Amino acid sequence: MINLLAVWLLSAAAIHITATLTPGFKIRSFGAAMLASVVLGLLNMTIRPLLLFLTLPINILTLGLFTIVINAVVLRLTAGLLKGFDISGWLPAILGAIVLALVQAFLFWVLGPTSAEIQQGVTV
Repeated sequence: MINLLAVWLLSAAAIHITATLTPGFKIRSFGAAMLASVVLGLLNMTIRPLLLFLTLPINILTLGLFTIVINAVVLRLTAGLLKGFDISGWLPAILGAIVLALVQAFLFWVLGPTSAEIQQGVTV
C-alpha cells in the first residue's frame, strides 16, 4: 500500500514538474496533479494499448517514435477530462509527453521503488 502511494506521489510530482518546464502545459495545483496522475494511469491502462495496436504499422515505420504522439494523445485526453489540467495545443502535448517521460524516469530512478519491490510489497 505504501508503494502504491509512493508511485502515485512521484507520478503527480512528475506531472507538476512537467507543467512548470513545458510552456502551454498547465496544472492548477498539486491536488489537480494527483488527480491527473490517477486519470492518466487509468487511460494508460485502457486506451493506450488499443491506440498502440491500431497504429502499429506507422509505429513500426517510424521505429517507435510514433509512440510519443500516442502519449501526447493520452495526455490531451486526460486534460480534456479534468478541469484543473490544461494543454493548449498539440506541440505542448508532444513536448509535455517527452518531458514527462524524462522527469518520471529520473524521479523513479532516484526516489522510486523498483518494480520488484512493488510486486513483492516491500515497503519504501
